[in-house]
Amino acid sequence: MTPRERWLAIFAGEKPDRVPTDYWATDEVTDRLQRELRCSNLEEVYDKLNIDGVTRLDVPRTILHHPSDPESDIWGLRRRKMDYGAGTYDEFDTHPLEKFTTVEEMHQYHWPSADDHDYEAFRNMIRDVPRHRFVRCGEYEPFLLYCAMRGLEQGLMDFLEYPDVLEAGLDHIFRYYYELNQRAFEIGKGVIDIAYLAEDLGGQRELLMSLDVIRRYILPNQKKMADLARSYGIHVFYHTDGDVHSVIPDLIEVTGIELLNPIQWRCPSMERRGLVRDFGKKIIFHGAMDNQQTLPFGTVEDVRKEVLENLEIFSGARWICAPCHNLQPITPTENIIAMYETIHEYGRL
Repeated sequence: MTPRERWLAIFAGEKPDRVPTDYWATDEVTDRLQRELRCSNLEEVYDKLNIDGVTRLDVPRTILHHPSDPESDIWGLRRRKMDYGAGTYDEFDTHPLEKFTTVEEMHQYHWPSADDHDYEAFRNMIRDVPRHRFVRCGEYEPFLLYCAMRGLEQGLMDFLEYPDVLEAGLDHIFRYYYELNQRAFEIGKGVIDIAYLAEDLGGQRELLMSLDVIRRYILPNQKKMADLARSYGIHVFYHTDGDVHSVIPDLIEVTGIELLNPIQWRCPSMERRGLVRDFGKKIIFHGAMDNQQTLPFGTVEDVRKEVLENLEIFSGARWICAPCHNLQPITPTENIIAMYETIHEYGRL
C-alpha cells in the first residue's frame, strides 16, 4: 500500500497492510534528522524511515501583517524567540485585545479577511500535490488564538467576567476560518483528505475548563467546522493535549471527530486500555508514543518496548503510530529511528 492508501483504509474501518505512521517534530529535530540521515528534505526522511507522513497545504496569504502594526502577524500578534537551552519557541509578545471590555470594541477591531489569500496559487498547489501522501488542509483552533490575542489569564477569566466579549471574539475568528476553509475545500475537492480541528482542553491531570464551558463556547462552532469538512468528504482530525477522557464522548457525539491525537497516556484518565475499551470502536487513536519521558529520556530498548506495548494494547482498535506531540531537540536520533524501525518491523497487520 502507499502511505495514503494506509491512511484511507484505517479511516474506512478497513485493515491496512501495516500500522500507519506519522511524524511530528520541531524544526530543530527535522533539520538534524535530514543532516544525520543525509537527506535533502523531509520527504527523503519519510522514505528512509518508512514514515507515512501527511502533506500539509495552506492557502498562501497576500496580507502578511495587521494594518496597525507592520511587525505583527495578520491578527496583530507579535512573537519573540524564547531560548530554552535545546532549541527555541516563538512566544506571543503582544496581546492586542487585552484591554477590551465591550462587544463594540471587539467588532471595531480590524479582523483578518478570507479575501486576503492567494487562491490561484492554492489551485496550483492542489494540482501539483503528490498523491501518494495523505493531504491535510484546513485548520481551526479558536480559543488558543483568542487567548493569544487577549492574554491567557484574561482569556480564561472571560468565561466569567466578559462572556459577551468572548463570544464576539470567537465569532470573528470562526467566520474567518469558516470562509477560508470553505474556499480551500471547494478548490481541493477530491484531493484534500483531512482537516485539522484542535483545542487544548486538558492539563496534565484534568480539564482546563469545565464541561459546561466547553459545551457552550467550544463545541458548537467546532461542530459547524467539522460538518463543513464532512460536506466535502474530508475526514476530521482532532488534536487536544492532556487529560481529556471526560470530554471525548462530546467530541465524538457532538463534534463528530474521527481521530483523536495525541494520546498522552501518562495523564491519569488517559490509560490506553481504558481508552480502547471506551472508545476503540468509534475513533482512531493517533500518537501514544510518549515524548515526556520515553522518547527523550528512555533508551533505545525502552522505545522498542513501548512500540510493542502499543501494538498489543491497540490491537483491537485503529492506531496510527506517532510521537504524542512534537519530537523535541533533546530526543536522541537513535530513539527516533528505533520507534520507526520497530513499528515497520512488527506492525504488519
